[in-house]
Amino acid sequence: MGDVALSAPVLKAVKDQYPDVETILVTRKAFNAFFHQDRSLILFNPDFNERHKGLFGIFRLYKDIRAIGKIDHVIDIHDVLRTKILSLIFRLAGTKVSVIDKGRKEKRDLISGKRKIQLKHTVDRYCDTFALAGINITPEKVPSIFVSQAAENIARKFFGDVKLMNIGIAPFARHQLKMWPVENLIDLLNIISGEHKVRFWFFGGKEEYDRIQDLASKIPGSMNLSGKINLEEELAIISKLDLMIAMDSSNMHMAALCGIKVISIWGGTDPLNGFGAWMQPLEYSVRIPVNELTCRPCTVFGKGTCRRGDLACMNWLTPGKVYSDIKKLNIL
Repeated sequence: MGDVALSAPVLKAVKDQYPDVETILVTRKAFNAFFHQDRSLILFNPDFNERHKGLFGIFRLYKDIRAIGKIDHVIDIHDVLRTKILSLIFRLAGTKVSVIDKGRKEKRDLISGKRKIQLKHTVDRYCDTFALAGINITPEKVPSIFVSQAAENIARKFFGDVKLMNIGIAPFARHQLKMWPVENLIDLLNIISGEHKVRFWFFGGKEEYDRIQDLASKIPGSMNLSGKINLEEELAIISKLDLMIAMDSSNMHMAALCGIKVISIWGGTDPLNGFGAWMQPLEYSVRIPVNELTCRPCTVFGKGTCRRGDLACMNWLTPGKVYSDIKKLNIL
């Protein structure tokens, strides 16, 4: 989801800087909410469960895309097996194709410790891929995800008239190496609520509802939204927050792209990989410096287990340290 969300500022730049270019975005229907604001963008939602499933399904996908109109150039910003096959079919039919350079070797070198340097951000890699097609763009550092008025109205009902600081919390991620211990998060939120009049909004997937409900029950004045709202409604609520505190997860990206300040907590992964929150100052990424804990980052996506066995990258980030880092930023 984060990969798709990060295409929003790029596609906005294409619309703004190349208004005569007609763009067809092939993406899952679940992600349409990220592109609600661009009426000129043609959204094509594949059916990977039936019509576009498997090898023959990819060929049907090619034909269905071609049926929309003449395709002058295919831009593959995903570069996975399915898009490789689809791009090959377009090439064989005579269509030009540009493919993203994900910097896989650079990332391997970073993880192995050979070169611990800041790598190019994913948004910039997307822009480079468009440049290969002759579309040179520079995304503005402005919000790039907006919602419909209907979603906005629903979000407004959640907030009511009570004047409090509203802080979003995305406590979980897909992989363990990206998750701060729950007890640390509880302590941090209790510290914050002890010094500020605040309401916490918990975000997560439907499958995380029970875990988040247990967490929210320990934080007075908090609301568990996981599984209760659709993606566009979630974006509408996020866009009204004063702050988001998140792991390295899709909610981190969504909040940043809505123009919200984001404090992100990093463990096995690191913004050095080029997947940090867009438009956010680097100091908003709370982490143990790589020169203090030389084993990190140990993964690009968060997969695997801690090689040390003690998850030091997360456990060394005590609630007091994280709160101190946040206070220094003057955002509470």
